[in-house]
Amino acid sequence: EFPPTVGEREMVTILSRSHADRNVYPSAGVLFVHVLEREYFKGEFPPYPKSGDASNDPITFNTNLMGYPDRPGWLRYIQRTQHSDGVLYGSPTAEHVGKPTVIEITAYNRRTFETARHNLVINIMATEEFPLPYQAEFYIKNMNVEEMLASEVLGDFLGAVKNVWQPERLNAINITSALDRGGRVPLPINNLKEGVYVMVGADVPFSSCLREVESPHNQLRCSQEMEPAISCDKKFRTQFHIDWCKISLVDINKVVPVYITRPDPGTGILPEFGEYNPPSESLKSRNYFSDFLVTLAVPSAVALVLFFIIGYTMCCRREGVEKRNMQTPDIQLVHHSSIQKSTKELRSMSKNREISWPLSTLPVFNPVSGEVVPPIHPDNYETTSMPLMQTQANLQNQITIPQQRLAICRTSSACVICD
Repeated sequence: EFPPTVGEREMVTILSRSHADRNVYPSAGVLFVHVLEREYFKGEFPPYPKSGDASNDPITFNTNLMGYPDRPGWLRYIQRTQHSDGVLYGSPTAEHVGKPTVIEITAYNRRTFETARHNLVINIMATEEFPLPYQAEFYIKNMNVEEMLASEVLGDFLGAVKNVWQPERLNAINITSALDRGGRVPLPINNLKEGVYVMVGADVPFSSCLREVESPHNQLRCSQEMEPAISCDKKFRTQFHIDWCKISLVDINKVVPVYITRPDPGTGILPEFGEYNPPSESLKSRNYFSDFLVTLAVPSAVALVLFFIIGYTMCCRREGVEKRNMQTPDIQLVHHSSIQKSTKELRSMSKNREISWPLSTLPVFNPVSGEVVPPIHPDNYETTSMPLMQTQANLQNQITIPQQRLAICRTSSACVICD
């Protein structure tokens, strides 16, 4: 037996990913649930060459109506994590009876990036008992929608409702997540759930237990955000926490149908507006040079004129020092000049005077005699009690530096310097 060629190996791989369509036959008005099992698609992916646990590969699903980007309006899909199964669920209506609905299901292996696809053909069947006349919708607080869609959990809930209602025929009509009704995502504490609405239908009127929520006493408790007193709540409490204030009881025999009048559809042809004349193919080229001049040249010219005006005003219209002196009276100029000369003379004389040096800058020797100046703080001084800012009065052994005192005698002809 010869080994398969490359083409035969490719053919085997392709055949392993393709299979016949799957047909299901739900009934109109009855809850439809289809589980997309991860185990069903694992065998369709080729073996991964690297080591790893192939049984725990993350797999996600994408579902859409064939030829369309999304699913039908009555069909919903949920998958909580990449390691859990996906679920298609919904309640088909009578208008979909006899119309096969082909759903394309694409599975993605998030580890190997391989895909597998197959089609689910939904053939909706008509039922004589559709719709059931009495419908009740319960709000269950301690369940998520994927938990409620499990056949065992849903069967337990229908069994509890049947014990309370005692109907001959009882069906689950629809299941809706509380998030789809405007509910909030619960906090990830204390194992809080999103909540789920479950609608069931029966062929007999509502029991007295279900009618208890309509009593004035219970309605008052609901308005005060208190739990109503329902006698049959203990039959649900072991597994299902029902919010009885949100229960809805509908008798479709008493519901008045509302007919919305729609205008008759037209022929789809627009009224006559004459013949349409499209523009010619040979369009004349347009010259944008004049637009360029108006847009760029005109503002540039205005800016240039303003520049010359401001430059002439600032540079050519200055008075200057000479013109200022010519317009100033002579007596004012002489007075100003004498004040300026006196100021310069006083400043030059102040530079020649010797002043007392600051204590922080005293040298270690006498600049006149060259003698070494003893320390400012003798050893018998307690420096810790001395102030930070020393003055000449605080220093006992301060050696004064000879200074010359200048006495300026203001005369008409000379200055006398006295020692």
